[in-house]
Amino acid sequence: MVIGLDEAGKGDYFGPLVVAAVAGDPDRLAAIGVVDSKKLTDKRAFVLAAKVRQNSEVEVVAIHPEKYNELYGKMKNLNTLLAWCHATALENILARVNTAEAILDQFASTGVMQKALKERGKSITLVQYPRAEAHPVVAAASIIARAEFLERLAALAKRHEVDLPKGAGAPVDEAGRAIVALGRPALLGQVAKLHFRTTQKIGARA
Repeated sequence: MVIGLDEAGKGDYFGPLVVAAVAGDPDRLAAIGVVDSKKLTDKRAFVLAAKVRQNSEVEVVAIHPEKYNELYGKMKNLNTLLAWCHATALENILARVNTAEAILDQFASTGVMQKALKERGKSITLVQYPRAEAHPVVAAASIIARAEFLERLAALAKRHEVDLPKGAGAPVDEAGRAIVALGRPALLGQVAKLHFRTTQKIGARA
């Protein structure tokens, strides 16, 4: 059994930052068809996420915009915040599984991640390298993270009765301006990551 970690929502203005940890057998995960979630349609990601959950142990850490903005305000660095989320997911899953290795995509120096780990995490070998999503357990984590992000983004839009597109770009800018036009400045902090340049672009304040 190996642990894989990956995230979703890091580059999305709206919605949470989601980190998933998956502990499973790489061969078994490959056999059910896991691949990097960026290669999947949303519909296929949901289907495979259900299969991953049936065949492995899963842990999800989701930081919704209000908490994300609070943490980013304290940490002032996305890689530090990302390392904290990965470390939390890893620590939580290690409470339930026993394995010697965890693999994740390299988003910062190994030292940043090692610094974020607590007692359980320091007892395993942490492997970081670019494009780690090619490994089945990391691909499985990317699928879980993406499915969770999409589900939570949709729930956020429904709760606040606003349009919250994925990603960044023109549709996101338009949706952001619509929220500003509603005269509900506090709402933006509940649905968006305020440190993005988008906040200034749409005429709002971080």
